Amino acid sequence: MIIMDKLRLDQTSRLASLDILRGFDMFWIVGGGALIRSIAGGAEYKWLSFLADQMIHVKWEGFHFLDLIMPLFMFCTGVTIPYSILSKIQKGISRGTLLKKILKRGIILILLGIIYNGALKGDFVNLKYTSVLGHIGLAYMIAASIFLFTRTLKMRVMWVLGIMSIIAIIQLIVPLLGVGITPLSEPEGTVKALIDRAIIPGRMTYGTWDSHGILGAVSAASAIMIGGIAGNILRDGTPANRRKTLILIYIGATLMILGIAFSPYYPIVRRAWTVTLNLFTSGISFLLLAFIYYFIDVLKWKKGIFVYVSYFFKIMGMNALTIFMVNRFINFSYTTTFILGWLEFFWGGGLLY
Repeated sequence: MIIMDKLRLDQTSRLASLDILRGFDMFWIVGGGALIRSIAGGAEYKWLSFLADQMIHVKWEGFHFLDLIMPLFMFCTGVTIPYSILSKIQKGISRGTLLKKILKRGIILILLGIIYNGALKGDFVNLKYTSVLGHIGLAYMIAASIFLFTRTLKMRVMWVLGIMSIIAIIQLIVPLLGVGITPLSEPEGTVKALIDRAIIPGRMTYGTWDSHGILGAVSAASAIMIGGIAGNILRDGTPANRRKTLILIYIGATLMILGIAFSPYYPIVRRAWTVTLNLFTSGISFLLLAFIYYFIDVLKWKKGIFVYVSYFFKIMGMNALTIFMVNRFINFSYTTTFILGWLEFFWGGGLLY
């Protein structure tokens, strides 16, 4: 789709590792989790049961692997910004022109999300106006606009810290001031839920609160900006090298440690998009990017089955939005299980018993 082309890197400077990472992320969206749960259902191995549990979202506080998927996509979206937007500034395109394009892309994503939720049925009273694509679109507009009008990496880092600080204050301190809401102990009593009920029309995801609301999108914008910082690191200076890999690993490990360290006092809650979620998942995203970047862009490793696996993920990553929209009409979970369901026999009651 044209929109996805706009959100990707320029063909002349694209990172193969980013496409692969985004494709890896899409795999779990369109059926990877269902495949693992299917395999685990016919097996008696405890480690498979553990993996199956990781393929189910945590209801509220805590973290499973599947809770990484949306933040990882936000991170990948951010990595493209220095390539797709800042590079155009260097080519002489005005910031006003680029801002119009950013807003256009964000609005189109929001509209696609509404269509995905069934707008074409015509029931606008009971329609769910929030969506995954809308969440990405709003967060992208905020993050990309900030990147567009800040000229240094230091200023972008300051913006990230500022947004995360404001979100933390709203989620933790505002409720303590006695305004009748609870700080993250129950979904419908949070500041986020209060704002969503006051602003968002139509139907909420969970009746009295929504997992893709306004405050969550602002918080998610910081995850996109963190990805943008990673893109800055990879794009600046010399081409792919080991030093950049080490920088990605160092930042990733630091963010993960910070997320874990703060979590006893400020829990990791995906559906509330807490700052600790952004720290922890951005740390994992940095490490995943470092791993793939090192083997694909630095070593240019092209051996055996690794080539086919990386190509499979790359194709998915280059067509992420198209695949996501088609997923509304085609049951990819069924397709994945149909094609790879033989693994259930292999791991379950068949070859290993």
